[in-house]
Amino acid sequence: MTDWIFAVIDHLGPVGVGLLIALETLVPPIPSELILPLAGFRARAGAMHPVLVWLCATAGAVGGSLVLYWIGARLGYERLHRLAGRRWFLLTGQRDLERGRRLFQRHGSWFVALSRCVPVLRSLVSIPAGVERMRLPRFVLLTTAGSGVWNALFIGAGWMLAERWHEVERYSAPAGTVVGVLLAAGVATLAARKLRTS
Repeated sequence: MTDWIFAVIDHLGPVGVGLLIALETLVPPIPSELILPLAGFRARAGAMHPVLVWLCATAGAVGGSLVLYWIGARLGYERLHRLAGRRWFLLTGQRDLERGRRLFQRHGSWFVALSRCVPVLRSLVSIPAGVERMRLPRFVLLTTAGSGVWNALFIGAGWMLAERWHEVERYSAPAGTVVGVLLAAGVATLAARKLRTS
């Protein structure tokens, strides 16, 4: 995957970084923890301007998040609530969905901003934001702020470490694995609860 990311960045420059980050937002297994340090490394070598890389990466994150927000908005709470009442819809039950809605209504802004710095969650959080029709300017502002911090940290790490950029992935990959395991456990718990109460 590293060679492919290098090829895209070298061919398209900062725009390629933005496209990769947009794709990473939509397809979480493509890791920004790898894309961004590579981009920082290339920027340090003089191939790209680091500020332009950061701007494109942040624009890509916002663009991908808006696609997921739109999916959530199109789905809507009522349709999701009906789906949650079906026996085969294992991810959540109607009561859990109602609790989650109340929680998101109280703390949604924090979730949207902070989740941008958590693998996988930075993609998923856009869907409930769309379902709840969070005001679009607020959603864009919070997404831009959270993604901007995340992108700056990892581009900066790639810049500082230069040829040792891959060390960023070594330390960030275990954190991503832990988050993935916790998410899988959470999904399994929700499915088990749904089956018990059906």
